[in-house]
Amino acid sequence: MRIIKTAVALAALAIAIPAIQAQENPEQKAQRMEWFAHAKLGIFIHWGIYSKGDDSESWPIFNARMTVDDYMKQAECFTADKYDPAEWAKLIKESGARYTVITTKHHDGFALWDTRAGDVSAVKSSPAKRDLIAPFAEAVRNEGIKLGFYYSLIDWPRYDYPNVLRSGPARYDIEKEPERWQHFLDFNSAQLRELDRQWHPDLYWFDGDWEFSAEQWKAADIVAMLRENNPQVVINSRIQGYGDYDTPELGIPVVKPQYKWWETCMTMNDSWGFRIGDDDYKSPMTLLRMFVDCIAHGGNLLLDIGPRADGSIPDEEKAILKEFGRWTSKHAEAIYGTRAGIPADHVAAYTSLNEAGDILYIYLPYRPNESVELKGLKSRVNNIRVVGTDRNADWKLYNDISWSEVPGVYYIEVPEEALDERITVLAVELDEPVRLYRGSGQIISINE
Repeated sequence: MRIIKTAVALAALAIAIPAIQAQENPEQKAQRMEWFAHAKLGIFIHWGIYSKGDDSESWPIFNARMTVDDYMKQAECFTADKYDPAEWAKLIKESGARYTVITTKHHDGFALWDTRAGDVSAVKSSPAKRDLIAPFAEAVRNEGIKLGFYYSLIDWPRYDYPNVLRSGPARYDIEKEPERWQHFLDFNSAQLRELDRQWHPDLYWFDGDWEFSAEQWKAADIVAMLRENNPQVVINSRIQGYGDYDTPELGIPVVKPQYKWWETCMTMNDSWGFRIGDDDYKSPMTLLRMFVDCIAHGGNLLLDIGPRADGSIPDEEKAILKEFGRWTSKHAEAIYGTRAGIPADHVAAYTSLNEAGDILYIYLPYRPNESVELKGLKSRVNNIRVVGTDRNADWKLYNDISWSEVPGVYYIEVPEEALDERITVLAVELDEPVRLYRGSGQIISINE
C-alpha cells in the first residue's frame, strides 16, 4: 500500500490529471463511472504468500526485515486448501458490497493466477498449484458483483526491477540502462494483458506508482492498452493520475475530496493481509460509522479482509461482513445511488441526499436525547420516515417567522422502538430539491 510520495510523483500527478481529463468526453466518463458512484461499498482482499501471518505484505523486503529469499519461502505455506471462492463471493454479496478488489499481485511479485509472463505464481511457486483468480472471478460474477483487480506496478524481487531496499542502492539506473527497464515494463504489460484478456475486470486498482513518474511507467500507454478491449473499465488514481478516482487510505476525508469520485480503503484490524496475533479489530459500529461518513462525503468505502494462507477467512471478519449485511439490507435506499449530503453544521449527524435531492437522509450513530435538531432548511418538510421500519417520526418547527429570511428549526422526535441497534437512518421528505440557508442570522427591521 502507499507509504510515501516522492516530489517527482506529486509533480507528475499534477500534470497528468488535467491532461487526461482534457482528452476525454466528460459524459463518457460519467457513464463509465455510474456503477462505481452508486456502489458505495466494496470489499478489498489481500491474499498472498504473506498470508502465512508472520509479517506484513511485501514491505519486509523493502524495509530489510527479511531477505528476499526468506520472504519468498513463505510460499511453502500457501496451500489454499480451504479456499472456497463461492463462499467468499456469498459473504461479499451478503455484506451489501457491490464490488470487490482482490490482490492479483502485490509488490512481492507473487501472482495468484496462472501467469505465463513470469515464474512466480500460485501455480508454479506454491503448494496451491492452481489458478486462484479464475474461480473467484466466476463466483463473484455469478453473484452479480463487479470484479476488481489490484495490481502492483512494483515487483521488488525481480532482477530487472531497479529498486528493492529502502536504505540500499538501486540495482541499476533506468536512465543508464533503458533496455533493462523496458524489459520490466514489457513484463508488466504482458501480465496486465493476461488479466485483461481473460477476465475483462470492471476495475483496476493500481498501486506502487510512487517510485517512478508517469512518463517512466508509460502510464498513458498502460491505460490505453487496458481500454483497447475493455473501454468501460474503471481505473483508480494510483497510476500517476491516469485514472478515474482518488484513493485516500486508512482515514476518512474531513472535507469532501476535490475528485468527483473517490474511495477510501480501510482495514478491519491493523493489517491488510492476515497477521497472527493482530486481534485489534475495529467494532462493527466503528466501521459502519466510517462507512456512513464516506457516504456523507459522496464517496465509497473499500473494506479489507485478509484470508489465511489456507484460504479460510477469520471468524471476526466474517462477523463484521454479516453485520454490514444486516445494516445495508435494512437501509439500502439510504446507501446505493445517494450523493453527498448537506454541510455538517445543519444537523449533528451524517447526511446524504437521494439523486433528485428531495430526500435528505440523516444517519444517527447515537440515541437521540429528546429530539434531533435540523436547522437552516429552506425547503419544507412533507414527512419524516425511519428507514427500514414502518414508523414515521414526529417533528415540530420553531421560529418560522414570516418577516425573517432565516428558516425555522425542526426538532425531530424518533420513536424509541424504531431505533436501530447501530445507526438509525431518517428519511426527510421535502417538497422540492433541498435548499439551505447559509447566513449568520437577521435582526428585525419591520414586523406586521
